[in-house]
Amino acid sequence: MDTLILPEEAVRVPRALSPGTIYVAPLSQVEITAADARISHLVTLINGETPISTPPSVQPDLHLKLSMNDICEPMPGLLHPCEQHVADLISFTLAWDRKAPLLIHCWAGISRSTAAAFISLCALNPGADEHALARALRRASPTAYPNRLLVALADETLQRQGRMNAAVERIGRGRLAEEADVFALPAKLAA
Repeated sequence: MDTLILPEEAVRVPRALSPGTIYVAPLSQVEITAADARISHLVTLINGETPISTPPSVQPDLHLKLSMNDICEPMPGLLHPCEQHVADLISFTLAWDRKAPLLIHCWAGISRSTAAAFISLCALNPGADEHALARALRRASPTAYPNRLLVALADETLQRQGRMNAAVERIGRGRLAEEADVFALPAKLAA
């Protein structure tokens, strides 16, 4: 049974709240976060040209690699997020047993990974208020700026009727940064 944690208990420090914790990190912090947090599952959202290896502490079949650029509309030569990326993310997240933390990362830990964390929270908390989940994300990361295309695709897939889109718009852009700090969110949030 998962313990429900209030959204205000989302933290900006790399320590596990419980095994059912979702960490978000930039690429530069993946190895250390994976080891320190003793994660079992890893999600990578990064362009296909960036070679990403699976940390030794993670089984290769528990590492989901989603190849995409951080764009919100098609651009020549770049791969935009698509429905299959979202479907794979949701499937992977729902299959996560929450016996050990999940780590989600992109290049900077600001856009693709925070969108994936928000999508994961929505998938794991189907009855939760999207605005509460987005506020928890903002409290945990002042730099979060979830990729709007990923969120829009997930909003449709999860049948949230525009509420996910509205929630990320409401929390706004976030503080500008080149790279985010590692942060953590409980997978199950009390409404």
